[in-house]
Parts: sequence; C-alpha cells; structure tokens
Amino acid sequence: MGCHCSFWLVSIQVAKVCIVGGGPAGFYTAQHLVKVSDVSVDIYERLPVPFGLVRFGVAPDHPEVKNVINTFTQTAQHARCSFHGNVRVGKDVTVEELQEAYHAVVLSYGAEGNRTMGVPGEDLAGVYSAKDFVGWYNGLPRNSELRPDLSCETAVILGQGNVALDVARILLSPVDILKKTDITQHALDALAESSVRRVLIVGRRGPLQVACTIKELREMVNLPGTRPEMEASEFEGIAETLKSLARPRKRLTELLLKAAIETPGEEELERRNRAERAWGFRFLRKPLEVLPSTDLIRAAGIRLAVNRLEGDGEGVRAVATGEVEDVECGLVISSIGYKSLLIDPAVPFDTRKAIIPNTMGRVQQTAGLYCSGWVKRGPTGVIATTMNDSFDTARTLLQDIGKGTLDVSTVKPGSQGVSALLEKRGVKPVSFSDWEKIDSEETRRGEIKGKPREKMLDVGEMLQVARA
Repeated sequence: MGCHCSFWLVSIQVAKVCIVGGGPAGFYTAQHLVKVSDVSVDIYERLPVPFGLVRFGVAPDHPEVKNVINTFTQTAQHARCSFHGNVRVGKDVTVEELQEAYHAVVLSYGAEGNRTMGVPGEDLAGVYSAKDFVGWYNGLPRNSELRPDLSCETAVILGQGNVALDVARILLSPVDILKKTDITQHALDALAESSVRRVLIVGRRGPLQVACTIKELREMVNLPGTRPEMEASEFEGIAETLKSLARPRKRLTELLLKAAIETPGEEELERRNRAERAWGFRFLRKPLEVLPSTDLIRAAGIRLAVNRLEGDGEGVRAVATGEVEDVECGLVISSIGYKSLLIDPAVPFDTRKAIIPNTMGRVQQTAGLYCSGWVKRGPTGVIATTMNDSFDTARTLLQDIGKGTLDVSTVKPGSQGVSALLEKRGVKPVSFSDWEKIDSEETRRGEIKGKPREKMLDVGEMLQVARA
C-alpha cells in the first residue's frame, strides 16, 4: 500500500499537462489539477485575453456571475500554472506537437460555431445569431464590426433559453442602466439610438417547456420601462398542471402565468401603462422562412409554422399543424444554440453531435488526450455545470496517472518545447502578467466613463498594451 502511494506522488510530480482553451472549462480543469496534485499546467488560449465566455458571454448587467474571474486569477497565478495567450492551437501549433511536448493534453476550447436555422432568408441583412450579437455587445474582437441595424420597431428572438432572455433584456434595457456596466461603448451608442420597442421570444414548444431559469424570467418581468405582452390562449390549461410540477418548474410557471394572464395590482398596472417598450413569449412556433424586404436585401418579417404538442412529460414533442403565421419584424436573432468545431484534423470529432467523442473526459482511441466543458458534453448548462464537468475530467486524468494507464515516466519538454516552435513561427505568446497590463488599461478607461472597464476590441491594440 505504502509503495503504491509513493509511486502516485512520484508519477504526478513529473507530469506536464497542457490545456487548450482559457475559458471556464480550461480554468476549472487547471484549478483541480494544481490543487490536488503536483502536476504542472500550461493553458493555451487563442486570444491575448483569458476567461472565454465569462468575459464574452455573461451579460454586462450580471457582474456577480463574473466574480469567478477572481478564482481563475488565483489559478493562473499558481506556481505550477502558466497562461499562454495569443496562441492558436491547430494553426500556430498542432495538437500532435502539444502531445509530443506534454504527458497529457486537455481540449477545453468550447463552442465557437453557431447552429443554423436552415431556413430560406437566413442570410438576409438583419438576421444574426445570438452568439454573434452577444459577442458584439460584450467586445469579442471577431464581432466588433457587426453593426446590427436597430432601426426597426419589432425584434424576434428564436429560442427561449437564458441567452435569448439576455439578448431581449439588453435590447430593451434603459441605457442609464447599461452605461454603468462593462458593455462596449459602440454597443451602448447603438442601443441609445435603437428604435426597437417590442421583442418577441419565440419557441417551438409550450409554456411548460420554456428553457430559461426563474432568475432570468424575473429580470424580464421587472425590467424598468417595459411591460409583458402575451397571448392568453397559449396558457389554457397550464394553471391546472401546476400541482404535478417539480418545484423549480412550478415556480417558473407560476411567474410566467402571473406575467401573462393575471390581472396586475394597481401599482403594477400603472407601471405597465407607463411602459414604452414591450416583450412577450410566443409558444408553439417554428421558423419556416425569414421574409425579405421589397428590395430582397434585408429581413422584413418571419414566417412561423404553428405547432401543437403531442405526448406528455419528458416525451412531449412539437408537431406542425399545417397553419402558418407571418410576423412583421426587421431584426431576427437566432438563439438556438452554440456548436463546437473541429480544432485539428488529428482529433476525433463527432460531426453530428458536434462534440469530441469521449468516455468520462478520455478522448476515445487517443491515449493522453482528454476534453472538458462544452466540447466534451455539448453547449448546455451554466458555469457551475462546466465546473463540475471539468473537475470530473481532471479526476479522470489523475486516476489514469495513478493507475499507470497514462505514462508520465518519460521526460517531456512542456512549454519550453512549444515556445521554441512558436518562436520559429513568429508567434509571441501573451503571459498572465501581460494580460494584467491589458486589464489595468481597460479598468482605467472604464473609470473615466464611470464603468467597471472599457474593453479593447482590437487584438493588435491588446498586444501593443501587453508588450508595453
């Protein structure tokens, strides 16, 4: 027994692990590895800035969710953890080259692609993916030139998850609220001039299947200057099902019913009457076609199939009735999910499920290769889901070292080997202390405007500040 323990410690001591992706999955995997073992960890990130969707996905008016950055910073500053930003794995360095330099490689690079609607008119001006729209207001460099046209009165969001509600809330929020957040200045300026007064949040199933959480729904219900506008007919028979629902779904449905069909009290009625903007869910609707303007250049409406539900419980599914409905709108935002992409031809990839095929984080048929986060399980769940998932992958990796199925007996060059390759290729990585220079400058610019930070949108500018 004692012999086995000493083998475990010696084995782990020399292990060099590389993590691809500096978002929540990458940082949580690294956190567990450095916390419970003697493994040394290098995190490689495509952008010069860390934190992935915590920086570029979490809504600007949800600063409390971004507090995990403090934990990630502690991990990055750990003696056995290093951050290497501005390194594009699959382009600047291959996964095979990383495998040669490290005992194990963990792929945690998230989901950069969009699920498409697959309907005519999807490529018209005025149609955006929620991922790109969120990237635009959150300062993702690749979306900084998006410039969405907000000159229409009605916007339609397809999908009823938390991201859809984030987008609806940002479109309808008073600018006075947003200007105190870290929303980008160009998005703030565009929203200040926006003509959007009505947002419809469309889903293919019914009120009992709505995918958002109660927190996000409550924020919509209480959003200053707005009122809910729903179709009472879509809620027929829903109140009778409340008793049989699990508590979280019951509370969500009660709030939905209250907003949709209950007669509001005097104070709430007055608030709604004063509201200049409106939002509402539309259920049992599926997009068939984005309708073009007369010049065929931009979106002018959307044609929806009217569904009915068949089955019950978890097995309920939406079936087309044959009826259609046209909704006039100049802005269509598709929030039907993100999609992981293949990072390198050497990595096994399930194109149908858009994930890396794995067993408990071990990439199938590839020794020493692991995955965590969305690329492991698909783009679902909240940050806590990714935390648990990433800890699981880290545990799997450490178990493999302990059992000897992951060979850590050979000497590996780690980051030294990769740095030599990158130098030859003219790639200059950004360290965590370099990122802290960017962080300080963004914070300084934000203070001038009374914001937590003003994000840099240009990678060239980020690199300039990092190397100053």
